[in-house]
Amino acid sequence: MTTNSDPGLLLRGALPAVTEAELATLHERLAERAAAEGVLDVAYRTLDTPVGTLLLAATGTGLVRVAFAIEGHDQVLQALATQISPRVLRAPRRLDAAAREIDEYFAGRRRTFDLPLDFRLSSGFRRAVLTHLPGIGYGQTASYASLAAAVGSPGAFRAVGTACATNPLPVVLPCHRVVRSDGQAGGYRGGPAAKRLLLDLEAA
Repeated sequence: MTTNSDPGLLLRGALPAVTEAELATLHERLAERAAAEGVLDVAYRTLDTPVGTLLLAATGTGLVRVAFAIEGHDQVLQALATQISPRVLRAPRRLDAAAREIDEYFAGRRRTFDLPLDFRLSSGFRRAVLTHLPGIGYGQTASYASLAAAVGSPGAFRAVGTACATNPLPVVLPCHRVVRSDGQAGGYRGGPAAKRLLLDLEAA
């Protein structure tokens, strides 16, 4: 007769199975405790949408990052840990409002967002461009040149393009509504297919 001498296997065999729901509950309790103790600076969750899985991240100030899968969610989380704080934790409930409003937008039931935003990942001219984006109405577009003029720098249309390309809050801050003067869609952080889908959604 042989016996299994691996204590790890013996221990695992003695432990009760944990369901996904139980793990989620434990994780949520951990997130709540971390927030209560002031050791949670960036909360995040993911959300499935027609443009793929989005990563949503928020600080105590507000929504700070919306990232497409094409950007690499792990890389985005690492950047947040470097740029804001290493105390980053998956805490879906803290982003329920953001997830709900984005779902409503994709379902055609919402045209503007009412979320607190944290602009700390942008500064100077780029932040000025971002604050003008909500002024481009749902279903409308503006050229990079016209947005540059609106910001007060008529010749800075290339800089406007850079500000849109580095927008940390796409979809919520609608840089997808900024197009080239010839009517072509132009570049987009989430890729050309995502930009086209958003424009078509709003045009429908």
